[in-house]
Amino acid sequence: MAWQPQENGLRQILQLLKESQSPDTATQRSVQLKLEELNKYPDFNNYLIFVLTKLKNEDDPTRSLSGLILKNNVRAHFEKFPQEVTSFIKQECLNSIGDPSPLIRATIGILVTTVVAKGDLRNWPELLPSLCQCLESDDYSMCEGAFGALQKICEDSAEALDSDSNRPLNILIPKFLLFFKNSSPKIRSHAIACVNQFIISRTQALMVHIDAFIENLFFLATDEDTEVRKNVCRALVMLVEVRIDRLIPHINSIIEYMMLRTQDDDDSVALEACEFWLSLAEQSICKDVLAPHINRLIPILVKGMKYSEIDIILLKGDVEEDEMVPDKESDIKPRFHKTRSHTQKHVEGEEDGEVSDDDGFDDEESLSDWNLRKCSAAALDVLANVFREDVLPVLLPILKETLFHSDWEIKESGILVLGAIAEGCMNGMVPHLPELIPYLINCLSDKKALVRSITCWTLSRYAHWVVGQPHDLYLKPLMEELLKRVLDANKRVQEAACSAFATLEEEACTELVPYLGFILETLVYAFNKYQHKNLLILYDAIGTLADSVGHHLNKPEYVNLLMPPLIQKWNILRDEDKDLFPLLECLSSVATALQSGFLPYCEPVYRRCVSLVEQTLNQNFANLQNPEQYDPPDKDFMIVALDLLSGLAEGLEHHIDGLVSNSNILKLLYQCMQDPMPEVRQSSFALLGDLTKACFQHVRSCIGDFMPILGNNLNPEYISVCNNATWAIGEISIKMGQDMKPYVTQVLPQLIEIINRPNTPKTLLENTAITIGRLGLVCPQEVAPMLQQFIRQWCTSLRNIRDNEEKDSAFRGVCHMISVNPGGVVQDFIFFCDAIASWMHPKQDLKEMFYKILHGFKDQVGEENWNKFSDQFPQPLRERLNIHYGI
Repeated sequence: MAWQPQENGLRQILQLLKESQSPDTATQRSVQLKLEELNKYPDFNNYLIFVLTKLKNEDDPTRSLSGLILKNNVRAHFEKFPQEVTSFIKQECLNSIGDPSPLIRATIGILVTTVVAKGDLRNWPELLPSLCQCLESDDYSMCEGAFGALQKICEDSAEALDSDSNRPLNILIPKFLLFFKNSSPKIRSHAIACVNQFIISRTQALMVHIDAFIENLFFLATDEDTEVRKNVCRALVMLVEVRIDRLIPHINSIIEYMMLRTQDDDDSVALEACEFWLSLAEQSICKDVLAPHINRLIPILVKGMKYSEIDIILLKGDVEEDEMVPDKESDIKPRFHKTRSHTQKHVEGEEDGEVSDDDGFDDEESLSDWNLRKCSAAALDVLANVFREDVLPVLLPILKETLFHSDWEIKESGILVLGAIAEGCMNGMVPHLPELIPYLINCLSDKKALVRSITCWTLSRYAHWVVGQPHDLYLKPLMEELLKRVLDANKRVQEAACSAFATLEEEACTELVPYLGFILETLVYAFNKYQHKNLLILYDAIGTLADSVGHHLNKPEYVNLLMPPLIQKWNILRDEDKDLFPLLECLSSVATALQSGFLPYCEPVYRRCVSLVEQTLNQNFANLQNPEQYDPPDKDFMIVALDLLSGLAEGLEHHIDGLVSNSNILKLLYQCMQDPMPEVRQSSFALLGDLTKACFQHVRSCIGDFMPILGNNLNPEYISVCNNATWAIGEISIKMGQDMKPYVTQVLPQLIEIINRPNTPKTLLENTAITIGRLGLVCPQEVAPMLQQFIRQWCTSLRNIRDNEEKDSAFRGVCHMISVNPGGVVQDFIFFCDAIASWMHPKQDLKEMFYKILHGFKDQVGEENWNKFSDQFPQPLRERLNIHYGI
């Protein structure tokens, strides 16, 4: 006898479902409590599935809600369900998959996929055969319901379907392909969506049928239905990534088709199609296949960059002044803290390889969902990088027409175009910039806020050029106008101006020093003017300013301007407020820049950071001991606090001594260094290195405990953790001197392994080389025997970094090691010569060491052999060694 509900129970649950649709929050809260209470009864879930599938006289929203509550229960407690409840739910889902109501079918589909995700596909062997059987049904609802469920299973459990030993996909994929030509658009759309889930993973079962799949897509290219067209576009975008070889024979017609779809009347179809250009740009064949079409494609992309009417409504584009309107908390996106990492400065002309995370097309943050405008702009950006100046003959006439248009929406899109091509077409744009930059600076005071905000962004894309010109011509007027915009009455403009100004700071660095007073007055004034969201961006602009001008900020008049408002915010914020993150990051940069100028403010800041670390560790401990009672902490508080302590140690140097001795920071650091979360360890090792430099007398007693932990973290799986641990070991070696001996074997084998690994990032290689050099400086007898295992990599890693203290100590170490083990360098001596030549101005005694080694080697091999050897040198190397070392 199947399970049957009791009348009374059913009434109660229906009552609850009705109440939960009430807008009143108090009612909703009491419903929530009752639901939690009912979850203690195992057959509560039977009632829920019963309402969803059997009570056809109830209204659809109530039935659907019952299914969604059940779905949440499955997600939270499925493993605790009694076997008979699970079986009843599964059975009822399959019996009602073809419910006449689309809403109920969709709810059942969601429920099915949640059961599969929580309970494993293999535990429901009859599911797929049963759904496949429904696909054959003449009843439309049955077929569509089964397909809806299959689409959700393909989306949520693609991997499980592919790894199931029964290989269900071998049957499913050919079956899906049959439905591409079904008479119902909804079913055609489900069929493509199902297959699309298996493209990116190059699933074998799909690859076998790839040609049939592509052929069917072409058949659907002109489909009337927007969902079908969207799914066709989505498929082609993914195929470019994984099977471009199969598309090449048809590539011209695909490009034609995608140009048409990028202009589709339906924006969501146009957006899917526009992604195609982003995918194609990443392929090596892009330039060849697109060249014949580029003249027609560019105007299409430019057209897509104009704000649509709906964009303008959503952006409140007609609201010019909103600075007094408080921000909704929901508009403030979570910020991610960028953890400290120790890196080297490179010789001019050597790219740092650091990728900027500013893609810029998020110029209207509150609408940060991806749309056709952003996608078109991003596509133009990447294509400008592929075709470079070749796109300008098409673009310049368009720019002439749009930039000076009387219709503000068109003018605005022209300014966006100018920003989008900045990177790719820079060389070709240079002749036009003396005329364009003043025009744009003028647009910063346009009466439309959306024009002012996009102009800020576009100007920031040309900041590099501006900084390279005589200041009076462009930099000064640009800076003055941008700072006015920082104080704009429109919040979107404030935000764009602050971001653009931060970019200008990064480009101009110390060139801004003459204007510091004016800049600080503006930024400090903005403190009292800004609402919540822009305040967070203002902290960034101030932090970037401090990073860019460094110790030039340390003048009493600047300190007195800047510090009071920062400290006032610092005092207002509670320890659990996430706004502390950007403020702590900002203070960290300011402390490093101000150095001793930060002294009057450092004690309360230091104490609070230590307290944040301690609170987080305590909460973490409580949560591990008693997870039911205590939530896990947000470890970002601890990470950001450790980073600010690093900034204090770096800025204040030995002045931090008293603070460290009166706190338990080293005990806390010992715990942080062993945290399972990589970012916590990364920041701990950065702080350890900075404390080692600032006040080693306090660190020394802990070295026995710290070194094994550092050795365990020399694991290049976690690049940044490994990088900071390596750097800290180098700093410790310099301070320990010969006392480092007992620890060399704990770290040297890992360091040699890292320096010889293929594809190790440049930053990690450089820090590893410096640390090996420093170990050799203090313990040459222990490290020199290994010289041959690392010397070649060591020399190539350090040839591009600028002269500095770290490079100096590392090279001294290698010279010591060569004098202990000269044979270790013989085979790779040319690399050592090249590394010596990378020095611009070595200190006199280091230069003498180089001289001695070079001449010693030459004397050892004799004049004739030396000449043969040095004939292999590139000309510039031979000349440098001759000029500087007379060899």
